[in-house]
Amino acid sequence: MSGKLYVVATPIGNLNDITYRALETFKSVDLIASEDTRHTQGLLSHFSIEKKQFAVHQHNEKASTQKIIEYLKDGKHIALVTDAGTPNISDPGGLIVKEVAAAGFEIIPIPGVSAVTTAYSVSGMEYTSFHFYGFLPTTSSQRIKVFESLQIQSCPMIFYEAPHRIIKTLSDMAVFFGDQHEIVVARELTKTFESIYRGKISKVKETIESDSNFQKGEFVILVSPIYHEKKELLTEDQHRILKILLNHMPTNAAVKLGVEILKVNKNYLYEEALKVKKHD
Repeated sequence: MSGKLYVVATPIGNLNDITYRALETFKSVDLIASEDTRHTQGLLSHFSIEKKQFAVHQHNEKASTQKIIEYLKDGKHIALVTDAGTPNISDPGGLIVKEVAAAGFEIIPIPGVSAVTTAYSVSGMEYTSFHFYGFLPTTSSQRIKVFESLQIQSCPMIFYEAPHRIIKTLSDMAVFFGDQHEIVVARELTKTFESIYRGKISKVKETIESDSNFQKGEFVILVSPIYHEKKELLTEDQHRILKILLNHMPTNAAVKLGVEILKVNKNYLYEEALKVKKHD
């Protein structure tokens, strides 16, 4: 019989967030592929589980994928885990799942905690969707480029950030989105010093900056969409440009190019384009 790969979500802080199904999976598999075997050993020991592990992380993911496939061919069942949360959400796992699936083996998700959904659930942002980016680049100029590419989003944007960059990132957000723009910052979710900061970027930054302890731990940043905040209207010049584009190309093409030129929300611009066509 062929082995099965179980992709197992683990707690992001509070060990009590582990699921019964995850524990049963750990007990039943032959091996555990861990991002950090020492970290996972702490989790296993807490629940009195003894299981052989091997390391699978971003630096050896390609080689480890072949190792996993060989184990599966031998009929061994394997649990794939990262340090915290759900594998392949800003963590290793994507390549492994892709190659194991291509090799024809069964892959079984064992769902659980994810910092993305945990933060969004307490954000108070009322939208049917969100855009998850993950960890932002390390330099200010690169972060601004990311914000520029995402500014047309009509739903909240979610980012991960490291403690040593949180103030710099909030400063960049204040410059780009405006210091009165609404955000939510979740720190150390499910851990002892869990904190949720809400309000204008300037206020949240001031609060986090006021105490060095507030700058420790892992951060999830939720940014409300610019489109919603500004309830934007085309300026006279933007409206003129849109009309010129519509006079020279089909509506979809005009809107696509218009988004790049005018830096406005695509859905909004499409609605405006239909109004222009209707009155021409």
